[in-house]
Amino acid sequence: MFISNCTDILTTYGPSLWLGVRTTLMIAITGTVLGLILGLLVGGFRAVKLDFTASGAARFFKKLGDLIINLYITIFRGTPMMVQAVFIYYAMLNFIYWSPMEAAITVISVNTGAYMAEIVRSGIQAVDPGQTEAARSLGMSNAQTMFTVVLPQAIRNAFPAIGNEFIVNIKDSSVLMIISITELMFQAKSIAGSTFHFTETYFIEAMIYLILTTVTSLILNAIEKHMNRPATKEVA
Repeated sequence: MFISNCTDILTTYGPSLWLGVRTTLMIAITGTVLGLILGLLVGGFRAVKLDFTASGAARFFKKLGDLIINLYITIFRGTPMMVQAVFIYYAMLNFIYWSPMEAAITVISVNTGAYMAEIVRSGIQAVDPGQTEAARSLGMSNAQTMFTVVLPQAIRNAFPAIGNEFIVNIKDSSVLMIISITELMFQAKSIAGSTFHFTETYFIEAMIYLILTTVTSLILNAIEKHMNRPATKEVA
C-alpha cells in the first residue's frame, strides 16, 4: 500500500514536484552566489587593517563600517530565516511592491552573506601572512592586497565551508514557503493536503532532498579535489 501510494503520487504530481525542485535549486544557487559576493565584500572589509599612514577619516569610517557589519552579522546569524523572511517581505511592502520570489532571493542572499562573511574571514586568517607582506613590499595598497592576493587564496581555503553553505541553503529554502514560494516543501504540503497521504508525500519529499544534497556533495567534492590538485606533475 505504501509503495503503491508513493507511485501514484509520483505519477500524478510529478510535474508539481519537479517545479518545486527547480524553484528550490534556483533560490539556493542564486542566494549562495549573491551571498558569497556579499560575504567577500563584508569579510574583506573586516579583514583590512589600516596602517599608521591612514588618515583620521579613514580610521573613522573603518570603525563605523566594522560596527555596522558586526550588527548585521549578529542579527542575521542570531534570528531564524523564517522570521527574517516574514519580517522583511511584509515590512518592505510598506515602501515598494515586490514579488515573494524577489523577497525570497533577497532574504536568503542576505542571510547567507552573514555566514559567508565569517567563512571568508576564517579563510583569510588561514592565508600565510608572508603573502600580504610580499604584496605590500611591491607597493600594493591594503585594498589591492586583500582583493587580488589574499581573497583568491581565502576562497580556496574556505571552499568546503562555502559548499556546505550551499547544501544548507537547499534544505533551508523550505522555510520560504511561509511567504508563498512554490518550492519543494510548498508543493509537498499542497499534495499532502489534496491526497491525505501525508506519510507517503513527505517520504518522497525527504528522498528528493536527500538526492539533491548527495549529488551536490559529490559535485563539490570533485571540484575541491580538482582545486587541490598539484599545478605541476613530475616528469619521469
